Amino acid sequence: MSASRHETGPAVDPERSLRVLLVASECAPYAKCGGLGDVVASLPEALRGLGVDARIMLPLYSSISKKAYGLTEEAPCLVQCGGGEQNGCGVWGGTTAGGVPVWFIEHNRYFARSGIYDHFGAEYGDNAFRFGLLCMAAAQVCRDRQWIPDVVHVHDWPTAIFPALLDAWRVAGEPLGRAGSVLTIHNQSYQGYYHPSVLGYLGLGPEYFTQDRLEAWGKINLLKGGIVMADAVTTVSPTYAKEVLGEPGGNGLSDYLQARGRDFEGILNGADYGEWNPEKDPWIPANYREGDLDGKRLCKMELQAQMGLNADAEAPLFGIVTRLTAQKGTGLMREVLPRMLNEKSMQLVALGSGEHADEDFFRWLAQAYPGRVGVTIGYSNELAHRIQAGADFFLMPSLFEPCGLAQMYSLRYATLPVVNATGGLDDTIEAYDAKTGAGTGFKFYEPDGEAFFAALALAVDTWEARPHHIAGMRGRAMRVRFDWADSARRYVEVYRRVALKRA
Repeated sequence: MSASRHETGPAVDPERSLRVLLVASECAPYAKCGGLGDVVASLPEALRGLGVDARIMLPLYSSISKKAYGLTEEAPCLVQCGGGEQNGCGVWGGTTAGGVPVWFIEHNRYFARSGIYDHFGAEYGDNAFRFGLLCMAAAQVCRDRQWIPDVVHVHDWPTAIFPALLDAWRVAGEPLGRAGSVLTIHNQSYQGYYHPSVLGYLGLGPEYFTQDRLEAWGKINLLKGGIVMADAVTTVSPTYAKEVLGEPGGNGLSDYLQARGRDFEGILNGADYGEWNPEKDPWIPANYREGDLDGKRLCKMELQAQMGLNADAEAPLFGIVTRLTAQKGTGLMREVLPRMLNEKSMQLVALGSGEHADEDFFRWLAQAYPGRVGVTIGYSNELAHRIQAGADFFLMPSLFEPCGLAQMYSLRYATLPVVNATGGLDDTIEAYDAKTGAGTGFKFYEPDGEAFFAALALAVDTWEARPHHIAGMRGRAMRVRFDWADSARRYVEVYRRVALKRA
């Protein structure tokens, strides 16, 4: 992996912008499975607003339309892999709606597939090679264009190998090796365990297959390697940062995070209020703002009609938009929602897909409570917006939630969240106080059915008996902002710290 001797290494130069390359497996709207894609799309836009030269590197999946996104073909790159293997990659350039340059790596054998990580739930067995090539190709694109970043910002296990690559290039005296590295953990339960043969493909020697680096139980653990070798590690909310420092939240990696000390911190994600804004949202039947919720009432009526519910302005309407998996609290919902529907006057709409058993439960729920429950299995961006606007309450009973974005959106739409007090849900929602009316949502503090039921029942009782509290909470919720600019400033502090370390 030779480098041109005409390149200059990174330097913290006040006369030019800080250069930051974000390398990731997802970026909305091109490729997205969850919050990771939203962060990689929104953060660099906020960074550029602060004067940072932020750019994105992403695989060119077959699902990404070159024509639709106006991508232009650039000079290809030749990636030197371990053992003398070479891989030619196409390079396509684009720009996000917010003006962030994006480089797309084209390699049909690895990226021209139906899914990002798996095919109908079956993980691709060569994921470590796929995303390893993305990292090596990203580096080669930077070399070829003589754009050497001060910091490489990687995300979750797919690109967590990049700090180890930088370490190897640093040892070899390559200018790119002087770049600092930041790893952001979006969900620590996914770690990337693979056969150690991938190290040879990446040009990494046996010194990296040790317990204090990437080795774990006879395999490599990509996330562990990133935690150990990155110059700084962040995660996506302060509370989640505390939770992963112990077990079981750390999923076996808590000791390694504890060892990072001040080089590990939680920075709360921001919300994209450009897309999620009831005052301008083009997806909803009527726009509305704080102090004038007539449009929200119309949105509720339209949502009831669309989802086959009884037209009832007085019934509290609960909304769900989620992946139907155990992490998102589907077990709690299966235990509690039938009881709530039996005992309380309420309606429910749900949008999501995931585990077959959970999908079947929601289909059954809609059949068992006609006119009161409406369910769509799958995903629709338009319906997600309509649920946020038309529902009165939004359910997020996640067993753990590193950050969460939907609860931030629901606040903006005056749709009061009901959440388990974990991770970013705890950081972003202020618990309702029945005496004073304070708060922005309803929280429960133990992930069990009785606690969840009590929170739901309190929401319904407040709706029926204390409507003035609901009105006050709605106004307060709509004034809450989690702007990316604030989070981006925190990231810039981290970038400058690690860039100085490597200068």
